[in-house]
Amino acid sequence: MLAQERFEKILELLRTEQSVTVAELTKKLNISESTIRRDLTALHKQGLLIKVHGGATAVKSILSREEAVAQKSGKQLCEKREIARYAAGCISAEDFVYIDAGTTTELMIDYLTEKGAVYVTNGISHARKLMNSGYRVFLLGGEVKAVTEAIIGEDALDNLEKYNFSIGFFGANGIDTERGFTTPDPKEAAVKKKALRHSNRAIVLADKSKFNQISSVKFADIQEAEIITEQLDDIRYRTLTTIKEVFS
Repeated sequence: MLAQERFEKILELLRTEQSVTVAELTKKLNISESTIRRDLTALHKQGLLIKVHGGATAVKSILSREEAVAQKSGKQLCEKREIARYAAGCISAEDFVYIDAGTTTELMIDYLTEKGAVYVTNGISHARKLMNSGYRVFLLGGEVKAVTEAIIGEDALDNLEKYNFSIGFFGANGIDTERGFTTPDPKEAAVKKKALRHSNRAIVLADKSKFNQISSVKFADIQEAEIITEQLDDIRYRTLTTIKEVFS
């Protein structure tokens, strides 16, 4: 296989997987580790990927737009359900719970069992599902963001001021070791940031497509919350003690 052909296959894998290991590449391309390492070094020097210990990650771009709920809800559904199921099991009867707007956090509600817990959310559909399932729920007041069906703005921030949550569950558009947890909208980021800092225990729910992604607004450092996710390939994240990989 010619070098250019190998380069194209490596970059194609990165576009779909976001990160790859040397072991994966040697198996998929049927070439030696030494050749793969030379190829990764060459592509890194060209700025086409980021070489890391044991593999490579895609070049990071800043995401400033967000897909609508209808577009996101069907993606990585199996992974999101497993993450949501595990997260729901973290709630006890005595908890005062914050549930952030988002597709994975909404799936949590399907697996809740603690009727004694009290729930607060800024997700319109989340509040409806909680209410219809017989849970005690408070919906933040404020501006409605149509794309994510989230309550945001100054009124939402004022509402949050009075609450102290024993546990909070959050969504994120991007997770990066250096840039932390990010989302595209400054108003939505402000609500996430305040709710997270009012949570005694903060947990971000994210499938692996969110890792090595950066959106335009940061709402927390990566050390400020636990992460429930699927099995990760990138060693930089797998060594973080705050990460719980729920299935492989």
